[in-house]
Amino acid sequence: MGTPTTDSPTNPMDPLPTPATPAGRDGLAALLARPRTAVIGLDFDGTLAPIVADPEQARAHPGAVPALAALAPKVTSVAVITGRPAGVAVRYGGFAGVPGLEHLTVLGHYGAERWDAATGTVTAPAPHPGVAAVRAELPGLLDRVGAWQGTWIEEKGRAVAVHTRRAEDPQAAYEALREPLTDLATRHGLIVEPGRMVLELRPPGVDKGVALSEYVRKVGAESVLYAGDDLGDLPAFAAVDELRSDGVPGLLVCSGSTEVTELAERADLVVAGPEGVVDLLRRLAAQLD
Repeated sequence: MGTPTTDSPTNPMDPLPTPATPAGRDGLAALLARPRTAVIGLDFDGTLAPIVADPEQARAHPGAVPALAALAPKVTSVAVITGRPAGVAVRYGGFAGVPGLEHLTVLGHYGAERWDAATGTVTAPAPHPGVAAVRAELPGLLDRVGAWQGTWIEEKGRAVAVHTRRAEDPQAAYEALREPLTDLATRHGLIVEPGRMVLELRPPGVDKGVALSEYVRKVGAESVLYAGDDLGDLPAFAAVDELRSDGVPGLLVCSGSTEVTELAERADLVVAGPEGVVDLLRRLAAQLD
């Protein structure tokens, strides 16, 4: 289990925090020794951007883009891997047209979409037909379950999510909706991805683990760092474990949250939310000068 860092961001020239596990220490050492062959993988919401009640208001931490712009030229690539559409993550992150981010890639919809800073374009296959069917049925389902005040639907293009964070009783609404949403998703060939007061219905066969593993292997990376904060990041953590078993050192970072203890327990290093992630990126960039 990683050790949380509770201090506020410090001078980027301060020493890097020490991972709590031998595998994590090996991963960090490999990244520092051969940065030009390393991939930095990052979730967006809760990792680069603070969690907010309305996901449409989420924006990257103010220090995220400067830290990434300092770090990206020194590694093989930085890959932001998110459940959001790639274009939305680019806008909310402020990633487009930033000097230094030419090596940035955004893998949206868990890798189904790809945006490359070098071209500024998004590539993607056709959407799964089940998403449109689920979208049409969701309002009626929410009414039948109990019309929880404050529960709302987020349109994500290739997926659709039901949020309960603004409900009168967020956890009760979340638990009441899990089974009916799972049944609805199954009928239309989709799966349910649980998260922090959100249930996302999306196509099977794509997740952050698949996206990260395919990307690392495609670019020929010799080490990888992945940072995330939610249940949807567990497949990426598993992918790093698999890469480690194949001889690719890796460092697992949890953007600390008391809501998702499973991730903290699996991490080599726990930092204090997006602010802590940005601080870690700054320090890495400074160490690689």
